[in-house]
Amino acid sequence: MKRLLITGAAGNLGKLARARLGHMADVLRLSDVAEMAPANGPKEEVVRCDLGDADAVDDLVRGCDGIVHLGGVSVERPWEMIARGNIAGVYNLYEAARAHGMPRILFASSNHTIGYYRQDERIDTRAPIKPDGLYGVSKCFGEAMASLYHSKFGQETAVIRIGSCFEKPRDRRMMATWLSPDDFISLIECVFRVPMLGCPVIWGVSDNDAGWWNTETARLIGWRAKDNSELFRAEIEAAAPRPAADAPQSIYQGGMFTNEPIHKG
Repeated sequence: MKRLLITGAAGNLGKLARARLGHMADVLRLSDVAEMAPANGPKEEVVRCDLGDADAVDDLVRGCDGIVHLGGVSVERPWEMIARGNIAGVYNLYEAARAHGMPRILFASSNHTIGYYRQDERIDTRAPIKPDGLYGVSKCFGEAMASLYHSKFGQETAVIRIGSCFEKPRDRRMMATWLSPDDFISLIECVFRVPMLGCPVIWGVSDNDAGWWNTETARLIGWRAKDNSELFRAEIEAAAPRPAADAPQSIYQGGMFTNEPIHKG
């Protein structure tokens, strides 16, 4: 690619993508509404952008061959914030992509689209949505937009339901949801390497022994996770007490997100 756009570049996943995806394009265009580190040489462009500003998003997407869309609100917040970043922002992004040659998109969805499934259930990507909060609802909307623009216009998107992407799991729930940084980067590489993508929904999760999700759709793009949270089991069990059997983090796949209130501005 000549130019790869990474939205949400100031966030944790955005910083990881910035550090490790430079080989995929001549130029990385890095965007966020928050402050970012300045461009590191001619292979980077840093652009401040509010996803809720349609004109700014149109300018942002112009000239890009691919988009890693990590931007938007990533936790429970008042609806007005979620609606601007994750509802209007996703619409603005897809309209800008349609206007500028429909570059392939990786849409960072979330396990919180299905957070109210129980941990004793194993599901695939065809299971009906069960969001665990307004953030999860916004990601369901994003998945629907990706489907619509693929069906109506042919826009290719990989919808990646990211579990928990950190250097290592942080608690017992993450033993099932962990996505290692290496697996995250290899997944992005596969999304942009495969000749034909379509609009698959793929679980962004490592090859954990303690898993709840059927990851077969990842094979559509030739991706296989390599890491396994089991490596950290002894460490996690020693550091993190087992929650009560009736606690949300013991019952639901979304964990404590199911216990979040509806936040008011």
